Amino acid sequence: MNDAPILLTHTSPQVATITFTNPPVNLVVGAIPRRLHGIVEELADDEQLQVLVFESDVPDFFLNHFDLAHLDDFPQPKDPGGPQLWTDISLQLTKAPYITVGKIRGRTRGGGNELALALDLRYASLEKAFFGQPEVGTAVVPGGGGTERLPRLVGRDRALEAVLTSVDYDAATAERWGWVTRALPDAELDEFVDGIVARLAAFDHTALATAKRMVNRAALPPDEDLVTAYAEFIATTNLPGYLARAAAAALTPEQALQAEYNLGEVLGTAALRRASAGGQ
Repeated sequence: MNDAPILLTHTSPQVATITFTNPPVNLVVGAIPRRLHGIVEELADDEQLQVLVFESDVPDFFLNHFDLAHLDDFPQPKDPGGPQLWTDISLQLTKAPYITVGKIRGRTRGGGNELALALDLRYASLEKAFFGQPEVGTAVVPGGGGTERLPRLVGRDRALEAVLTSVDYDAATAERWGWVTRALPDAELDEFVDGIVARLAAFDHTALATAKRMVNRAALPPDEDLVTAYAEFIATTNLPGYLARAAAAALTPEQALQAEYNLGEVLGTAALRRASAGGQ
C-alpha cells in the first residue's frame, strides 16, 4: 500500500484537490478514512476555501470498495457513541461551506461510490468511469450512504436494481439516471471541470455556502439513517452468508486484480455458479 493513499494540494487559497493514490485498484483501506477525516477536519477551519476537488492518480480506478479482508483496521468513531468515521466524513462534506467536486475516471464502487454520492458535483469520463454498489453480491449491504443517497438521485426502482444486482454501470447510464452531474468525453473532462472550479472560486463565498445549505434542506437524507446504515453493514459482515463467501474466495493477487476490472460480472457469475451447484 502507498504510504500516502491520499494527497492534499492547494492550487490557490480558494481551491484544493484531494487525490486518491492507493494502487493497484484504490481499495478503501483503514488509512484512507483516517487521513481523509483528518483532512476534512483541517479544512473546516479554512475560511478561504471555496472548492475542494476529488480525483485519482491510479489508472482505471477512482475510488473502490472497502477492503473487507482488513475491515478490523478501519478506525473506530472519534467520539464514543458517535458516527463511524466513514459516515462522519460524508456528513461533514455534504454540510461543508465549500463546494465538493468529483472528477471521476475509473471504477467507482461501494464505499468509493458512496463517497462520490456525498459530493456536491460529480463529473465523469464517458470512456473511463464506471459505478456500482457490489455489496449484496458479497452477502453484505451498503453501509456508507448508497441506500440513502442513491434513491434520492435516481429513484427507488433504479436504486434497487443497482444495489440488488451489484452490476457495474457505465458513465452514460449514470448520467441518464442522474447518478452523476454530467458525463463528458475523457479528453474534455479536465478542461470542463477546471472551468467549473474557476467559476465557483470566483463567486462570493457566503452566497455559495448559503445556497448549498438551502439545497441541502431539500435533498439530504437524515443523519441518523446514514448512521444506521453503517451499523447494518457491519452486522452483515458477521453473518454466515458473508463469512462463507469470504472463506471460499481464495484468489491469487493477479486473479484478484483482474476481478476488480469486471467486478459486477464476476459477482453475478459466481452467484449463478453457486446456485447451480445447490449452494446459497
